[in-house]
Amino acid sequence: MFYLFLAEGFEETEALAVLDVMRRARLNVQTVGVTGENITSSHGVTVKPDVDIADIVCEEAEGVVLPGGMPGTVNLAASEAVLDCVRYCFENGKITAAICAAPSILGQLGFLRGKKATCFPGFENELTGAQYTAAHVETDGHVITAKGAGCAIEFGHAIVALAVGKAEADRVIEEMQCL
Repeated sequence: MFYLFLAEGFEETEALAVLDVMRRARLNVQTVGVTGENITSSHGVTVKPDVDIADIVCEEAEGVVLPGGMPGTVNLAASEAVLDCVRYCFENGKITAAICAAPSILGQLGFLRGKKATCFPGFENELTGAQYTAAHVETDGHVITAKGAGCAIEFGHAIVALAVGKAEADRVIEEMQCL
């Protein structure tokens, strides 16, 4: 099970495009409501998450996905339950993925030390210990970071490639007419 966390003010492209790529690859992924029953994005799109954060079991996670956006990233970072699940995944070699401003959460937790990472311009100083690359997407071990909304499909591709292989990721992206 992958958990894609949604907090009030999330960036909808970074969440929903990634979710779409992952589900097209037949990954078991649930959207998780962090700040309520219905979560409104930074651009006014309201989404009803699959499950509430109180109902997830981090030990069942194959990975976590943190979309960015403001104040979505701040709201994710304020949730101890989100941080606990991110810690579990990182410490157990599970996929730990964040896009836009959300890699700052991984940086604040010390999970980017010695790793290549990227983020939305202006958040570079939050990537404590990382080798900032400014790439669209960076995969370093089981950690995936991405720059922003325009990189969401590529970010989804990287998650699928790490989870089930590049061939499946390429198949999905090709069927979506992205290649």
